Amino acid sequence: MTSAPSHPRPHPARPGPRIGVLGSYGGFNIGDEAILTCVLSCLRAQRPDARLVVLSRDAEHTRAHHPDADELVPWEGVSRNHVLDVLPGLDLLVLGGGGILYDGEARRYLRLVRAAQTRGVPTFAYAVGAGPLTEAEDRDAVRTVLADMDDVVVRDEESRLVLEEVGLEREVAVTADPALLLGPEPFTEAMMREEGIPCGARLAGMSVREPGRAAEKLDEADYHALLADVADFLVRRLDAHVVFLPMERHDVRHAHAVLSHMTAPDKGRILHGAYSPGQVLGFMRHLDVAVGMRLHFVIFAALASVPVLPLPYSGKVFDFARRLGAPALVGVAREQAGLLLAEVDRMWDEHPQRREDLRSRMRELSAAARDTCARCGSLLDEIGGGPRAARAAGPGPYAAEPRPSHA
Repeated sequence: MTSAPSHPRPHPARPGPRIGVLGSYGGFNIGDEAILTCVLSCLRAQRPDARLVVLSRDAEHTRAHHPDADELVPWEGVSRNHVLDVLPGLDLLVLGGGGILYDGEARRYLRLVRAAQTRGVPTFAYAVGAGPLTEAEDRDAVRTVLADMDDVVVRDEESRLVLEEVGLEREVAVTADPALLLGPEPFTEAMMREEGIPCGARLAGMSVREPGRAAEKLDEADYHALLADVADFLVRRLDAHVVFLPMERHDVRHAHAVLSHMTAPDKGRILHGAYSPGQVLGFMRHLDVAVGMRLHFVIFAALASVPVLPLPYSGKVFDFARRLGAPALVGVAREQAGLLLAEVDRMWDEHPQRREDLRSRMRELSAAARDTCARCGSLLDEIGGGPRAARAAGPGPYAAEPRPSHA
């Protein structure tokens, strides 16, 4: 168990507002790390003198990979009092972004948000994702805590509808995923050779994960075999090598399983190195086509102007596919294998004509992502940079109480 609540960096303390950032950070998911990179970059651009405090699930990982963070606060595996002691010193607590408001997790994050609110700390939901929300405790937390936030921004229309269904009665802005503002980092030919990926060959990227709701009627073996059919089709149709990109540690097992079902496993590779989100985005620039399930795999491919077919597994992927103008397939099932392969074929044939439309849509989505940053900056303007007042703890984890003025 970690006992120290925070890990200050050695550089001098910054004189500006102290801003906390709470999310699923700590190296568990490349998409979440991309989001943190972009949120910190936004906050630093809005307030160069701010002290950025990241509440991380793995503070040492965040320390090593996010130099924009001034202070790290572990919030898993520590005494809750250690974390609560940090909150009164904040001028703003930023929740998210990313898909953190779902069953079993929403209540954990929102207890900390409510604790900040009861200490008079302004709170901002930064392009969060919501759903599914079926458990009573999570629904109650979302309905009551978000109602008292200073601004609530979600990343897609699906999330806004989920919050509406839960009974949240307030204005909710819809923008776009923060990772749309991520910049690429080099992925060199030497790195390609280290991974055993041939330079100069045609490459198809794939992202696979556990089936979940994407293939509820398939057992795992059939699910892997179906995705192997897609990979083999990419090999035959495009004369391509298929590279599997694990966006989360559990994806590696499923990538190996799909590879084992392929008739051309010699044309498949799994990316094994530990890379930053920017390096993964840089790798995307080597791809000729992409087919995948993870939302941020699809986002990265679109950022790199690679023709991409999103495979359905959740509302957030459906929503992004719609905004991207990509086919929104309705399931992963044996009887739909032919449809799936036909969509891959059509995507490849039509991409030259669709390239400019894709770039135009991505410009719009990136502008929406920048709007979240601007809204956060406006809230910081309202709060001002004055001295932090002493803040006393309030009742219960979700109990509402009067909010002080931040003018």
